Amino acid sequence: MIMTYPRIIQGGMGVAVSGWSLARAVSQAGQLGVVSGTALAVVLARRLQLGDPSGELRHAMAQFPVPSVAARVQADFFVPGGKPPEAPFKPIVMPTLRPGPRFVELTVVSNFVEVFLAKLGHSGVVGINFLEKIQLPTLPSLFGAMLAGVDYVLMGAGIPRAIPGAMDSLAKGEVTELKIDVEGATPDEDFLNTFDPHAFCAGFLPALKRPLFLGIVASATLAMTLAKKSSGRVDGFVVEGETAGGHNAPPRGPLQLSPEGEPVYGPRDTPDLEKIRALGLPFWLAGSYGQAGKLAEALRLGATGIQVGTAFAFCEESGIRPELKRAVIELSRAGAARVFTDPVASPTGFPFKVVQLPGTLSEAADYAARTRICDLGYLRHPYRKVDGTIGYRCPAEPVEDYLKKGGTLADTEGRKCICNGLPATVGLGQMRTSEDPELALLTSGNDVAQIARLVKPGRETYTAVEVIELLLGEEGVSTGAAASPAAPTAGPLPAVPPGAEAEA
Repeated sequence: MIMTYPRIIQGGMGVAVSGWSLARAVSQAGQLGVVSGTALAVVLARRLQLGDPSGELRHAMAQFPVPSVAARVQADFFVPGGKPPEAPFKPIVMPTLRPGPRFVELTVVSNFVEVFLAKLGHSGVVGINFLEKIQLPTLPSLFGAMLAGVDYVLMGAGIPRAIPGAMDSLAKGEVTELKIDVEGATPDEDFLNTFDPHAFCAGFLPALKRPLFLGIVASATLAMTLAKKSSGRVDGFVVEGETAGGHNAPPRGPLQLSPEGEPVYGPRDTPDLEKIRALGLPFWLAGSYGQAGKLAEALRLGATGIQVGTAFAFCEESGIRPELKRAVIELSRAGAARVFTDPVASPTGFPFKVVQLPGTLSEAADYAARTRICDLGYLRHPYRKVDGTIGYRCPAEPVEDYLKKGGTLADTEGRKCICNGLPATVGLGQMRTSEDPELALLTSGNDVAQIARLVKPGRETYTAVEVIELLLGEEGVSTGAAASPAAPTAGPLPAVPPGAEAEA
């Protein structure tokens, strides 16, 4: 059977910037809509506490194949009518090497809900994007997305060699292990995170398809490593340049900074497309490809298509708060929209692009005024204690706490709490005891300077479909998609008997 690859992949951005609403709109338009899989447990828990006014979250949860699990999640977090605006969100358990059942259940359900809603009402394909650096929730996140029939899994911010094999194992219903990077581990130590699909579903495991896997890479070397040394089949690549938003690969060689303090990229950081083409797998180009003519350029270079993030990030369907979108579009109109590639902001150690916008954590004074706190923990680093047990630390947590855990003062300087800043960008920021909410942290690619061009005369906003029309509209580019081997098709989820319990 022959199907087609999409010409356009909508990037999986931030925390809930690429939510189900945006992904659905892109997929309905015949391209690949992608939901961000980052911290979806936080997203679902907080949206339920806001009352789920549309009822869509609860509708999706009602379709979850283990009803008792969804019922527990709803009972834990749903607030009829929504919590008072000044009340803080209920905390959730932070991810660990051996998470308890409540965290696992919330993670599986939240990924199911996001993909289910993105796929609802159309026959298009939907993907989910994960960060390799966020390893602890990966297996239950993958499983939840696969329960909902996700078509593509995309992963970058690391070397995700183990993920294709993990997807193979989960699709077969096998107990699946993922090796977790632990700082200070000895060469003979393996620290494993384990997920058992049959135990989670109490023996009534639905039939699962294995999604296609796209590795997000910044070099031919990484693409070749994934193609030849991964634990399972790699189906293609997104080749991302350093102008793309979010986390960027560090420059090759010793780090050099510009006079403004940004990493300096050079010729060695330009991906060798000839070597990538030689792998014989489809690839999409990303990083400043959200403009007219760029798709045709990518096709001439042998790519299957392009991945675009920034243009979609500020469209009507994205999750960014409307007032933040308006502010950035106005900056773009004025020729003043810019991002700063911050070499130290992210606790991951990867450079991270931050939109420069007053009233957000991009402002030095606002960053300095924030009281450090680590209460979500997605970017904590597991480390080996002297006694051989595992601890968790984050360079963005309170400095004294980090130092007590063996961290260095230098590692804490300039670090921003991405875990809290990104949810605040989409209206899910935590309220603190001072009644001040967490400030937003916007990430975007260099194309943010161009987004005002997407707004038609007499309008203040633009839609995802208008972005797609712009990208496909240039002369000589087919509005169809590229022929490819078929992706596995989604089948109906078998019913699970009411009352089936997940293993405690």
